[in-house]
Amino acid sequence: MKKVVLITGASSGMGKSTAEFLSNNNFIVYAGTRDIEKLADIKNENLIPILLDITEQKNVNDAINTINIKQKRIDILINNAGYAVVSTVENINEQEMLNQFNVNVFGVLRVCKAVIPIMRKQKSGIIINISSFLGKIGLPLLTLYNSSKYAVEGITDSLRYELKDFNIRVHSLLPGFFNTNFARYNLATNVQTFDKNSPYSNLVSNLAPVIIDEINNGNNTAEVSQIIYNIIMNDKFPARATIGDKAKKFLPMRKDLSDEDFERRVREYYKL
Repeated sequence: MKKVVLITGASSGMGKSTAEFLSNNNFIVYAGTRDIEKLADIKNENLIPILLDITEQKNVNDAINTINIKQKRIDILINNAGYAVVSTVENINEQEMLNQFNVNVFGVLRVCKAVIPIMRKQKSGIIINISSFLGKIGLPLLTLYNSSKYAVEGITDSLRYELKDFNIRVHSLLPGFFNTNFARYNLATNVQTFDKNSPYSNLVSNLAPVIIDEINNGNNTAEVSQIIYNIIMNDKFPARATIGDKAKKFLPMRKDLSDEDFERRVREYYKL
């Protein structure tokens, strides 16, 4: 019997790459997206686009119910949808703060809330939360994104305890920078922070181009698809996995060094 997968944010980048990879490897994949037209060219009968707006619980519930009615199960949930607001804390406005957490944190919780009862009743399931290496380290201008991914790490850790008795595995994947459309479509910039007269203009002009360049020249998304497949196929897989050059560089360093020494290394690397 083919396993049934739901992926959020599946119309581009790591989500789309993983949806295509899994559907080509005998999984039935529901590719959640707010824009079905972006997946109109899909010809694989195992890959089914589904309208999914993770900022609306009713929309989430309707999508999950549609899958459950048709397939009678959901085996794997991949919480991939997310974006980053680039702003100083001083400049960020209330709506930008709420939007960042509404997608990256509450969106994860909404989808988990809807899927968990199905997995609990079938006594099996896998939840993979796409976090970030920035869920373990901080960077200036990305405070809201960082903190949202720190929250995803907390959700993962707590759910592992909460769902263990129901044979539901929970993992997080912490990618570094990957060559996706993230820099083009998934970075939202605060106008005040990027104003040439901002007191943070030196920080912005030095750091923002470096980060965008690292994203545009990052690792191939095929690496993410493969490691997600490995998580699914190995029931002894560790709680979290690190992937990508930047993640493999910084996360072991973060574990080994004191806070002060690690901060010094980051400052040196990014010339802060």
